Amino acid sequence: MRNYFLVNVPMDFGFTECLLAVVVLLLLWYQYLIWNYNFWRSRGIPGPQPVALFGTIKDILLGKDGLGSYSTRIYKEYQNEPLVGIYSRREPVLIVRDPDLIKAILIKDFSNFMNRSLEISDKHDPLMQNLFFLDAKIWRPLRTKLTPVFTSGKIREMFYLLKECGQQLDNYLSKVDGTVVEMRGITSKFTTEVIGMCAFGLEANSFGDEESAFLKMGKRIFQVDLKYFFKFILRQFAPFLYSIFGGWLKDSVLEEFFINLARDTIEYREKNNIMRHDFIDLLRNLRKEPSQIGDIELTDELVAAQLTVFFVGGSETSATTISNCLYEMAMNPEMQEKLRGEIREELERSNGQITYEGLNEMKYLDKCLSETLRKYPPVTIMTRKTMGEYMFPGTGVKVPAGVKVWIPVFAIHRDEKYYPEPKVFDPERFAEEEVRGRDGMTFLPFGEGPRNCIGARFGKIQSKYGIVKILQNYTVEVCDKTDKEYRVNSRAMFLTPLNGIYLKINRSVIM
Repeated sequence: MRNYFLVNVPMDFGFTECLLAVVVLLLLWYQYLIWNYNFWRSRGIPGPQPVALFGTIKDILLGKDGLGSYSTRIYKEYQNEPLVGIYSRREPVLIVRDPDLIKAILIKDFSNFMNRSLEISDKHDPLMQNLFFLDAKIWRPLRTKLTPVFTSGKIREMFYLLKECGQQLDNYLSKVDGTVVEMRGITSKFTTEVIGMCAFGLEANSFGDEESAFLKMGKRIFQVDLKYFFKFILRQFAPFLYSIFGGWLKDSVLEEFFINLARDTIEYREKNNIMRHDFIDLLRNLRKEPSQIGDIELTDELVAAQLTVFFVGGSETSATTISNCLYEMAMNPEMQEKLRGEIREELERSNGQITYEGLNEMKYLDKCLSETLRKYPPVTIMTRKTMGEYMFPGTGVKVPAGVKVWIPVFAIHRDEKYYPEPKVFDPERFAEEEVRGRDGMTFLPFGEGPRNCIGARFGKIQSKYGIVKILQNYTVEVCDKTDKEYRVNSRAMFLTPLNGIYLKINRSVIM
């Protein structure tokens, strides 16, 4: 019987059978790709129709759109909805539009939203193990211990370092007087020098050497090439694939620079008994007394990661903010003259010196900075992830643990409901009475709640100082090379002008 059976069963498939097997496999794969696409519909959440393989973010994955512009388009399309459901390939993501729900996420129910949504790898992303991305278990004790370096008192102590860097900025500007400059490149030199001094205790030599290691590493972090874009897409939208192929996309040069810099700086200070009471000294002390942060091992990589995020946040976002403000001053000469008038009055009160207290007293400067951050928020979306099952208040919508949430900062800042004629630059939106009448969750340049930007205070004072230092002795004008439409680079990490910020700079000393 057994021999008969073996003889009569075909040992290979014909063309029809092979074709059928392929069709079945393709159908099974297709079902795998779309099986989760009922997630939002079953919960009564509206949103765009997903397509297999891409979800609803096809244009982002193909490099045709950025997170900020995509989320803004969805935000406008569903303008009467508090929640909108999208799909990052197969994964459901919730866009939150309602300020009350945003407040619940960032403040009231923060304990369920302590983690950001990006999954990072110790192996592939050692420099991303920082305060911005770390999960709650490590983030909380580190945040508590590092907060003291960003208090008003500590920033006041470091203000003399900003003034030293400001003098270098002024010397550099004197060499380009009367010419057209790419302003963002100049402000990057200034903020890189500041961060080098304040975080690492080292001169970055940004103004004196175009081959400065700090400048080169800064450009390397933010270079927008195909490798960077592919890495971003995999890490953000295909973490499983990134866990496999991420090693091929590592930037070993960048990692070694910051890890070696952190290690060498700490060793030098230890050997020479140097204490500056700055960011790196706080990390030194935590390494000496690890019990302060529980069972966390503060490795060279973890220390370097904290310094790197300070470098990234302090140099790039502040440089862009300063140059964006100057761009608007050039586009609105009457506002520039009003701001220079306030600078003149403050300098007269302080014997010609820019002081920490003076910067905080300049009301119009504060309005101009806030309006710049409103119109051009460096981080266009904030992300969170549910740590447990969660019912969104007043909606009847319940989601399980692990659901990603996007808060569309750029879209909210450009919402006519909160900011009439949002494309118009109007500092008076931030007059005291205007601010009091507006929901606080509609202005989120630094986030909000316990996990807001730890360096917000430092970033604001650095940006104010840079703006004042330039306008103290110079005026800025638009020119033929100025991109008056301010087109955005959709592939950049932060909100970045595609064509740079070209302005003509002319010496005009206030006093």
